[in-house]
Amino acid sequence: MSSRTREHGGERPAPVFVQMNDLACESVGGKVLFATDDWFAPAENLLKKSDPEFKAGLFTEYGKWMDGWETRRKRIPGHDWCIIELGVPGVIHGFLVDTHFFTGNYSPRISVQVACLQEKILFPPRGDRIGSAANEEDVKAVERMRSEKWKSLLKMTELQPGYAESCHNYFCVSSEERWTHIRLNLYPDGGIARFKVYGIGQRDWSLCGPNDLEDLLSMANGSVCLGYSDAHYGHPRNLIGLGRAADMGDGWETARRLDRPPILKADENGMLQVPGSEWTVFRLGHPGLITHIEIDTNHFKGNSPDSCKIEACILTTQEEEEKIREKWAVTVENKWKTLVHVTKLHPHKRHFIDGTSLSLQEVITHVKLTIAPDGGVSRLRLWGFPRQLS
Repeated sequence: MSSRTREHGGERPAPVFVQMNDLACESVGGKVLFATDDWFAPAENLLKKSDPEFKAGLFTEYGKWMDGWETRRKRIPGHDWCIIELGVPGVIHGFLVDTHFFTGNYSPRISVQVACLQEKILFPPRGDRIGSAANEEDVKAVERMRSEKWKSLLKMTELQPGYAESCHNYFCVSSEERWTHIRLNLYPDGGIARFKVYGIGQRDWSLCGPNDLEDLLSMANGSVCLGYSDAHYGHPRNLIGLGRAADMGDGWETARRLDRPPILKADENGMLQVPGSEWTVFRLGHPGLITHIEIDTNHFKGNSPDSCKIEACILTTQEEEEKIREKWAVTVENKWKTLVHVTKLHPHKRHFIDGTSLSLQEVITHVKLTIAPDGGVSRLRLWGFPRQLS
């Protein structure tokens, strides 16, 4: 089952699922295994984290340079398609098909099929595929996947051209199953700029022992962002990404708060005395007992927060849904408990907080990071032991 919404010049907000993790992004290990054709631009461009760009007047020997996947005009029977291996297997909640800058050459229709494969199928290295089509070795490898039989998650659906007011094609999907691979079908040919697969990572926790230390806030372990106050320059979902941040764009960064005092003052401990703050909330990938924390301001050299605090709680599914509807407003029955008291932060630095500095020794399911007054953080790690709720 699927439904579709589109942004129109920013007048309508994007669907809620876009604050989830992009399970197919190249930055988390997503990769293209096969494509029928890469004539004008290779399929790998679909999975870039950066926004698509346009370079006027730039041509390759095969045609106009495009920042996306673009196949040649098909002159043989069939249609074009590619196989994508998710970087983080998980439950899919929606897709973004971005046709930016593909105005007279976009693919008019797409469909999406999915599979959960237990074993890896080896493919020949793709290398630089521009100006080429799949060869016999590629076809033999992909035939073993029997991808034409995979489950349909999005039936054949029309796309809109890549003008600013119509380029973002959003598709909500309803599926509770875990998926590892995607077949993206173009009908019959053409181009799209980006393909994002929004969802929640899912791992087999039965293979994890009670004394196995895990980052319970990692997107690979199933953590997800559920709300935030501001994401002007970078979304807080980046905080739970894999590895260290590549640059400032790979972190959470807010706008400068307008309620900053004209002249800043600090208390006797060096903490700025400011009235405002920004926050974001996450659900852990698994309930757990936190033993130590890392707060990384990597790349934020002139715009890191002055301080932060971390709160935690246990929420049921129903309570979480209520909090989301309330946009995480503080209620009379406030469940948040302090996990890390207000802590001074420094630019471009990894801050480690061990168990002796943690204020809560209880199993938790959700955390709230608050920064003051504003700024950017690249990664947040909550290491601990997975536990079952009593």
